Amino acid sequence: MSGHGTPVPMTSHPVTGLTGTAEVPGDKSISHRSLIFGAMAVGETRVTGLLEGDDVLDTAKAMRAFGAEVTRDEDGTWHIHGVGVGGFAEPDQVIDCGNSGTGVRLIMGAAATCPISVTYTGDASLTKRPMARVTDPLALFGTQAVGRSGGRLPMTLVGAADPVPVRYTVPVPSAQVKSAVLLAGLNAPGKTVVIEQEATRDHTERMLAGFGAEITVEDTDEGRVITLTGQPELQPQVIAVPRDPSSAAFPVCAALITPGSDVLVPGIGLNPTRAGLYTTLREMGADLSYENMREEGGEPVADLRARFSPDMKGIEVPPERAASMIDEYPILSVVASHASGVTMMRGVKELRVKESDRIDAMATGLRANGIAVDEGEDWWSVHGEGPGGMAGGATVQSHLDHRIAMSFMVAGMASKAPIKVDDGSPITTSFPIFEPLMTALGAELRTR
Repeated sequence: MSGHGTPVPMTSHPVTGLTGTAEVPGDKSISHRSLIFGAMAVGETRVTGLLEGDDVLDTAKAMRAFGAEVTRDEDGTWHIHGVGVGGFAEPDQVIDCGNSGTGVRLIMGAAATCPISVTYTGDASLTKRPMARVTDPLALFGTQAVGRSGGRLPMTLVGAADPVPVRYTVPVPSAQVKSAVLLAGLNAPGKTVVIEQEATRDHTERMLAGFGAEITVEDTDEGRVITLTGQPELQPQVIAVPRDPSSAAFPVCAALITPGSDVLVPGIGLNPTRAGLYTTLREMGADLSYENMREEGGEPVADLRARFSPDMKGIEVPPERAASMIDEYPILSVVASHASGVTMMRGVKELRVKESDRIDAMATGLRANGIAVDEGEDWWSVHGEGPGGMAGGATVQSHLDHRIAMSFMVAGMASKAPIKVDDGSPITTSFPIFEPLMTALGAELRTR
């Protein structure tokens, strides 16, 4: 399947007894950063477990276009021979980031303080997403941006020839914005400071430290203050990418709502800035346990075991948890449909500007399948019907959004009637083995 081509309708049929082991792909956030940081280091970085979905492969193509040598062995090991901080060459072609907001925003940051001009574009979904949230702070370094109205792609960035370090407070919780500024700060002299009022996923900070950058993080009255000393020589690394907690959410949640299920999802990264969904599910009463807890590559990791949980209750999800589970609200809303009572989600306006307006997309699809949903600009609530309470039977629009498509495929496994999405092709952007993995557990998914 391809997120850029002909629509691929998919239908999920009700099943019972999802069982087995779900080996989900590598973490998408860490995969993007492994390629970008490897390209900015001097020497060879080796990466195993890289997510080979469309989004990450587009980032690999971009790093090649900037002059890095990026190759893959038959055993799945990736090799990145970097060009050093500030060493990006001006690409001969437009950088197409496909469906990936993370990819384009991090790459913009990495190239923003190099004296080169780069034009960026993406698919129909990405060209609707706001880029000013990144280009505005990059302008503080001296970078110039010219794009479509509303700060949308296609867009050309002219890198700062003489960048200056900046001090920037992130206006909304966004790991992408924070990371773009830090990446730009790598090639600026002096200290670049980023302040966030709410902690977001911290893979960038952890990995920059691992590559040898001088970076400190301090909790103050201003917020979380991240200070990066510019113009380091990044050292190449050997990286084993942990498995993606956002991808793991789909087999885990499918098991929780499908009768007779018992699924093990091994080796999942449980960085506290990413694990909010699993905390929330346990608060709802999910039969979800962490096994074999350990640390790999500086990240906490565990095996997740999820069993059918008929006694889950609706809860109010703390708004301060939103940053640690922003991508998981769509699938959480599916679980909430099978809980008893109302699940309230606040502080989630960021969902309005993801690959789609995820609140609207999920609310519309859930209502079509018999679930009551209330919504506002920054909140939404799902009225649970208890185990097996979703009627199903509707066709839902995915809006070129992989998480919307996968969420409704999971919903169909536990509904009374099959659920169809108009286009499942975007799933390959983050979870290329979703269909065979879920089918091996016992799901009945059909493409036609």
